Order: sequence, then C-alpha cells, then structure tokens
Amino acid sequence: MDFASRMAEEKIQQAIRDGELDNLPGKGKRQELEDLSAIPEDMRTSYLMMKNSGYLPDEVRLQKELISLQEMVDLAKNPEQKEGYRKQLSEKELQLRMLIEKNNMKKSSGFRKYSGKINKRFGI
Repeated sequence: MDFASRMAEEKIQQAIRDGELDNLPGKGKRQELEDLSAIPEDMRTSYLMMKNSGYLPDEVRLQKELISLQEMVDLAKNPEQKEGYRKQLSEKELQLRMLIEKNNMKKSSGFRKYSGKINKRFGI
C-alpha cells in the first residue's frame, strides 16, 4: 500500500473510532449496485459521471428503452399486447439506427470497437 492509501485508511479508521460515520444516510441498508456489464469498461467512469449529473445521451436513453421493450415483449402473455410492444421495439431500433447515422458514429473508433457487442446485446 502506498503512502496516500495508508493515510486515507488511517483517516477512515479514525473517523470510525470517533463515531463520525455512525449517522450516515443509508447506514445498515443494502446498497443498490448498478449493473454496468453492458457498458465497455473504459467508458464506465464517464457514463457514471453523466448519469450522476442527470445527463444521458440519446443513444443510451434509446438503448435502455430497447432493453425494457424487449423484456416486455418476452413477458407479454396477450398476443395483441406482445405485437404492440414489438412495434414499439422496431420503432425504437429505427430511431437508434437513424441517430447513429446522423452522428456518424460508425466512423468513431469506439463504435467500431463495441458495435458487435452492442448489436448482440440488442439482437440487431
């Protein structure tokens, strides 16, 4: 452990001994960890920063909607309802493709690197 890590650990331990961490919000409650496995590792920090500031790019918002709609299609029992969700899913997929083309994302190295994973994730 380097000097900075040791100093940080000592400060944390001292705060625990002094009771400074006893009344923190959420103490004793289970943490809700977000599943970031669908986000490329080198993009997770920037994703979390944008999310915590309340910003989600249109691409991410659409991708989340696609995941939700696919789950709704999978869970729907009523054939009419299932078909309605499929129609919405197709519309969102089209919106995402148009947005990608508009932003010339196919030219970016990040898109080329992760497009296979993205397409596999959304069944495109």
